[in-house]
This record gives sequence, structure tokens and C-alpha cells, in this order.
Amino acid sequence: MLIELRASDDRLRGPKAVDAAPILTSAYRAIADSLPDLSRVRVVADYIQYRQNFRDAVELRRVEPWAIDSATLDGDARSWEVAIDLRRAKPDLLEATLKDALDETNGTSSRLPLEQWGHGSRSVIWGFNGLYWKALSLWEQATGKSYESALPGGESDARNVQAARELILKLFELWDNLSTRRALPEELYVLEIGVGNGNQAAVFLDEFRRLDREKGHGYYRRLHYLMGDYSPHVLDLARKAVAHHPEHVSSLVLDALRPTETLGFLRYKAFLVYISNVYDNLPTDEIVRIGGHLFQVETRAVFDRSAAESLATSVHAKPDDLPELVARLLRLGPELLAEVLPEHFPTVTDAVTFWRSAWEALRLEERYVPLIELDTYEIAPEIGGELLRPIVEANGDVRMHVSNGAATSFADTLPLLHPHGVLQCHDLFVTDIHQYVDGFRGPGKYDGSVVNWVNGRLLAAIGNRRGFDVSFASFAHRTGANVLTMTARSRD
Repeated sequence: MLIELRASDDRLRGPKAVDAAPILTSAYRAIADSLPDLSRVRVVADYIQYRQNFRDAVELRRVEPWAIDSATLDGDARSWEVAIDLRRAKPDLLEATLKDALDETNGTSSRLPLEQWGHGSRSVIWGFNGLYWKALSLWEQATGKSYESALPGGESDARNVQAARELILKLFELWDNLSTRRALPEELYVLEIGVGNGNQAAVFLDEFRRLDREKGHGYYRRLHYLMGDYSPHVLDLARKAVAHHPEHVSSLVLDALRPTETLGFLRYKAFLVYISNVYDNLPTDEIVRIGGHLFQVETRAVFDRSAAESLATSVHAKPDDLPELVARLLRLGPELLAEVLPEHFPTVTDAVTFWRSAWEALRLEERYVPLIELDTYEIAPEIGGELLRPIVEANGDVRMHVSNGAATSFADTLPLLHPHGVLQCHDLFVTDIHQYVDGFRGPGKYDGSVVNWVNGRLLAAIGNRRGFDVSFASFAHRTGANVLTMTARSRD
């Protein structure tokens, strides 16, 4: 048996440390009593900092055998990984809970699947994530609070006058240099992807106009500030925040995964692409390396049977009806759902209540399937899995995000940059793969959306292959923030 603790030093030692010993002792007792071959069991204990997430305190993951291994083993060659949340696990309850889970491996599951096994980036959870942004106004009406209140500190880390000032002065310096060489175009484009409530855009534009008047450049007259977001509701809020800059702002509904589909006209023109807290909200797979072998983490969304029964009763349905009801919710949205299924959802409010309750009950089951041909794995369009090899193979056994959505968005955004342009992104980046060893990096739940830390090492490799230097630095204007600032600029 292999036991692995994935927690930072301060979680395991000190006055507020978790006492892992009784938790692991209880787990050992349950495993020793239930499984005949302890050599094919690994225990992984994480400290899951997200209070809302997709895991129970104890989870069981099946590890499918490699063909070369199964040929030498009798019977069922599968192994098991026992996943424990150190923050929520109770030693006095864990042993019985884990025994029940192990007993279920040969019987009927106590969970109701909402989908088939598949890559994490294609899971139902991302349908919920998309619905949250599409129908955000309905969610906020039901909760009585704005989505920003779910963020740590209740606001975005990126909104800061001094940060905007520094960014603008760098743009002025670049434009001055190009102007002296008569290489500055008449129209000066700045793009923001993921505009939030528009406060960041308002701060940037207010400070830009003030500095331009102070220095007498005349750049404000030539400025075109483009705001792009997936959520029409968010764009409406943002437009109101920048209404005092009407001649310089345009807003567009766009998919952050494929910005060039909407912004093809901007190719090679943007001097600044500004992104904040977007990449951590995009779909991702995970891969894991165990004993030198690579595995794909496959997932499926589920409800516990007790939660499923309660949820079904609330909408006058049977538990087995829930997968179809959830699918229709994600496809139609709450308003149309109430219109086409009034017997289950008499009002839009009832449909929103079902949506929120389903999200609260949503869990993810996981299993590990051999990833035999890494080179054939697609990270993003035209980005193959060979980019992962030096990252994953140089760091021992590790489980990490592939950040497929962030990789797709990043690669599709770079062509929008002017040859002297800069992409600046504030987000939750993993820059040292060992960060995956000492802490849980998602998925977590922020209100009605999904959050995962972003594999910064992979984005840097993608940028480097395309001729861009990619660097990371601490966000300079908020002490103690987990957010890092990624900067990408052409090497030419």
C-alpha cells in the first residue's frame, strides 16, 4: 500500500494543522478488512481548500490496468486509489464510509450517473458552468448577490488604479517609440476578454484619458477599447460602467475559447490583450503519472441516490428522470425549461431552484485509464500531447491539469496581437509542477461556476513554440493574493 499526503507544510504542522494520523489509521483498517491485495491500493489524502467542490470526504477511484501488467496478473487486475479530504474527513466515520464504498465495487452503486465516463473537459459540469454565465441574471436574482461576491475578498484581484496606470504608461512609451519611426497606426486597439462588471475597463479608460490629457499625446482620440465576454448579462453591466466613454468602447459577445471567430478583423492589430480570471473557468482534462505510467483521468457527473430522490420529488419526477431533466436544463435554460415542461417547473423560479439544487448536489466520480500514446492526445486544436512529455516526465509521479480550454484560448488569442503587442493575464497559475503535490488545485465551485488552477508551464511551452516569451510574476497590487500575472510578447 502506498500512502501519499498532498498538503502544504502549514496544513500538516503547527497549531492549526490537521491531525492526519487518526484519519489514515481509520482508512488502513477499512482497506485491510475489505481488500485482499494491499499492494494494489494507494491512499491519496488532499487538503481541499474549496469549501464547495465535487468530492465527498472519501472517494474511491478505479485504476485500470496496463495491458502489460494485466497479462501477468490473475483475475481482476484493477487497482484502487482511495481519495480522502483531510479537511472534511472524520476518523470516527471514515472507516465505515470507506468500507461501504469498497463493498459497492462488486455491487450496486449508491449514485445516479448523469453521463457516461469521459474526459473531464467534456463533462456535464461544464454545461452547468456555461449555463451560469448565460443565465447569470436569474442566478443573481435567486441568490440576492452578485457573482463577484463569490470571489476571494469579494472582488477581482485585477481591479486597481495603480496597476492600470503602470500598464498605460508602458503603452504610451511603446507608442511614442513607434510614432518617432512613423510606424504607429492611426487606430490603437486594446482588447479585454472577460470584462466582469466593467469596473476594470472603467478604471483603465478613466486613467487613460487623464494621463493622455496630462501628457498631450492625443492617443485617447485614437483609442478603440473592445470588451468581449461570454455572458450577455455581464456585458450589459460593463457597458453601463463605461457609458461615459461611448465613442471609444465596443462590446462583443464572444467565446473565450475561440476569440478569432468574432475578432478576426483584429488580427495583428491589438497592442494590448487584457484577460482576468478567465482561464481558470475553462474546461480541462487531468492526467496522472503513477509508477512511471501515464493515465487519463476520466470522470462522470453523478448525484448521490438520497440527493437524487429529494431532487426528483421536488419537481414531481422519478430519480431516473433526472439525467434527461438536467440535460434539457443545460440545453434550454431555466426560462424555456419552464415553458416546455410546466408539469415539472410551473414557473421560471421553480426551474432556477431546480438548477441551483442540482448544482449543489453535483458530484464527480473519477477513474484512471491508461494513456498509452501521449503523442496522439490533443491538448487543443493543432497542439499535440508531445508538449506535455517534458513537463510530466521530469517531475515524478504527479496528477496535473492539462488546461485544454486555457491552452485553446491562449493559442487562438496570440494572432490578434500587433507585432509589438502584449498579452497580460491575471489568474491562478501553477508555475512549478510540484505545486500539484502540496495542494489541491481544483476543480472547485465558485457560486454556480467551476474553477481550476491553470497549468502555466504548458502555456509557456505553447507560447515559446509560437515565438513568444511568456513570463509570470506575482500580482503586485494586492498582498497575499494567489493570482499571478502572465505576460506574453513576441520575441521578434
